[in-house]
Amino acid sequence: MPDLRQVKCTAQLSAVEDAIYVLGGKWKLRIIIALVTGYHRFNELQRTIQGISARVLSTELKSLELNGLVKRVVKADQTPVVVEYLPTDYAETLKEVISVLGSWGLKHKKRITGKDTAPIN
Repeated sequence: MPDLRQVKCTAQLSAVEDAIYVLGGKWKLRIIIALVTGYHRFNELQRTIQGISARVLSTELKSLELNGLVKRVVKADQTPVVVEYLPTDYAETLKEVISVLGSWGLKHKKRITGKDTAPIN
């Protein structure tokens, strides 16, 4: 019979694996950060997230939409038709996670490089 420590570790590993499945990869967190910062149109996102191709951005937005983090809104009453990608309330729950990751990243960079970087506000 597994001990309590093993059960807790397994549960934590499983939860982290689930999060990485949804948010993992090079682009997803960058897209979410851009969305919650106020960039909502496809071309805005592509310009803001340097290095992402249109094809990859499209694929990642679809994945984020399937996971309930992004809502695709088509404004057909405008000419030309406007398509926006809006962060859902569920995506807003990631702000704290992103903030903690960003703080850790700044500390890690300083530790590795010995250089202090100014926090981004």
